[in-house]
Amino acid sequence: MNDSLRLEKRILKTSFAGSAAFLLAECIMAFVTGSHAVLMDCVYDIADIIMLGPFMILVPLLYKPVTEKRPYGFSQVESLFIMIKTGLLIFITVQLVIESVQMILGGGHIVNAGVIAAFELIVSATCVTMYLVLNHLNKKYSSPTVKAEIYIWKLDALSTLGVGLAFVIQLVLQRTPLDWIAPYVDPGIAIIMALILLKEPISMFWGSIKNLILFAPKKEVVDHVREIVEKSLKKHEFGINFLDVIKTGRKIWIEVYILQDGDLVSIRELKQAHDEIMEEMKDEYDNVFIELIPDIEAIENAS
Repeated sequence: MNDSLRLEKRILKTSFAGSAAFLLAECIMAFVTGSHAVLMDCVYDIADIIMLGPFMILVPLLYKPVTEKRPYGFSQVESLFIMIKTGLLIFITVQLVIESVQMILGGGHIVNAGVIAAFELIVSATCVTMYLVLNHLNKKYSSPTVKAEIYIWKLDALSTLGVGLAFVIQLVLQRTPLDWIAPYVDPGIAIIMALILLKEPISMFWGSIKNLILFAPKKEVVDHVREIVEKSLKKHEFGINFLDVIKTGRKIWIEVYILQDGDLVSIRELKQAHDEIMEEMKDEYDNVFIELIPDIEAIENAS
């Protein structure tokens, strides 16, 4: 089995097992305490597991070679999964904000703050541990899906910490003249955390849409690719007439339409330039495909 595939499956299985364990604990706590905040954590984790389970079956397909029938392999399926997953996270987060606003307008909500605070702070510490473990594995191998999972654990750690601190604050306020604020602490913190954490899912959602419709990646990526390609081609007295960069999922395709003096193209020189570009890019980009194509139309126009 491919080492990258083996490592990615290990990361996803670890994440899946951790999510399942936390989901069970949160469902039990939500039932026992009747906490709205803990219930929303349950819904969030259910959405993650629903998407992660089927994707673990798909992962081996992402390592299959491209064919004439599937020129981009299954990379766009990965982008579709990321889009659905982040879209679901955005929807759930917006729902959390709406329900929290409704809760505030309805007079807030009081639950057993001590029990929930202890539970959420323990869960947060465990999420941090999972985040550190997955982030360590991510340094050995990374993919859009792995990054999405790591982000979700980071999100879980911050959200559970926020909820835990909210209930600690509620406990303190209940012993002061400001105890009238206590019912609004939980929904208020939930709204603040949701608004802060919405940025990353929206960014990943938009990036997945661009990947699906085969837009060029960010300008910084295209400029960096152009710099590497130009440097190598100059050594072999080639020039760039047009650069086409497509990124979908974890794969990046680079088509370079080259110019040169004269009508004859040295295959040996093209191969050397191709290998040099691949060597420089392999450490920065996973699954790079490069094509160096003599621009026939440009030669015809020149003559």
